[in-house]
Formats: sequence, C-alpha cells, structure tokens
Amino acid sequence: MRFDFTDLLDRFTSAVEAADGNALAGLFTANGSYDDTFYGAFHGHDAIADMLENRFWGDAEAFQWDMYEPVFDNTLNLGYARWVFSYTSTMDDSRGRRVVFNGMSQFSLSNGLIVTYREVFSAGLALTQLDMDPARVDTILRRLVDKHKNDPEWGHHIDFRGSPGL
Repeated sequence: MRFDFTDLLDRFTSAVEAADGNALAGLFTANGSYDDTFYGAFHGHDAIADMLENRFWGDAEAFQWDMYEPVFDNTLNLGYARWVFSYTSTMDDSRGRRVVFNGMSQFSLSNGLIVTYREVFSAGLALTQLDMDPARVDTILRRLVDKHKNDPEWGHHIDFRGSPGL
C-alpha cells in the first residue's frame, strides 16, 4: 500500500490554520523537528505544539496555507510540495497587515509520520509586507544568513576558490 502524502499535507495545513498544536504535533515522530524560517527549529511534540499556538498564533491570525504539486518518493520516504501561505499580523508594529508569500517544503517521513520538516522561501518578501523598520528587517535577514553560514552544505560555496566568504 502506498502512502497518501496529499492527505498528510491536508492534515498539516488544516492544523496550522486551526491553531491546533496537538494535531500538528501528532503528525510528527516523538523526536520530530519542524525547522521554521522565522522562528527556528523545534523538536518534539510539546515544542512543535507550542511553536504553533504561541509563536505562529501569538504573532498572527487568519492563516491560509495551500499546497500544490505534491511529490512523494516511497523509497526515500521524502516528500516535497510548493505552496502559498498567508496570515494577518497581530504584532504591534504591523497589526492588521496581510502577508502572502510562496515557498517549498520538504518532509522526511518514517512510518507515515514527519521526522523532519524544512521550508524554503524569501523571508525578505514576507518581511517587506509587514512594513517593519528597515533596521529590524536587516537584523532578521542577517540572522538568517548567519544560520546558513554554519550549514555544512553551504561550506564549499562560502569558501569558493579563496573568496572572502560571507
């Protein structure tokens, strides 16, 4: 029997849209991780549920998340989907602003549960819509670059042929 990746995506996005941290966490293995571009990595059911309920829903509301063109490899237990995501900010400096952006997600699975969730999108595109102070946007984006500097997959790109790096 083949795994129904589309069903997993529907349950994943529905949990986020409903602010149901336990439902989202229940889609992960006990030690699963959700690596969010803005908030960082969260490991385990309690941390993932808290991330959704207190970070996502602490800073925004009215989430919508549509997944498109899902692809799943049963041999690798690896799935990908592109998406469009939106929310309305509840943060003091951007309250009421609607933010919309697109990206890609990677799901590594074991026995139908998410081991690792990762995403790629333009954080700058999202942050610009919040109309934040440019210095704050710069700080956030530099933090994201610093995170990548420690990624071993970036290593030989940063040090390409003796370049000064990032």
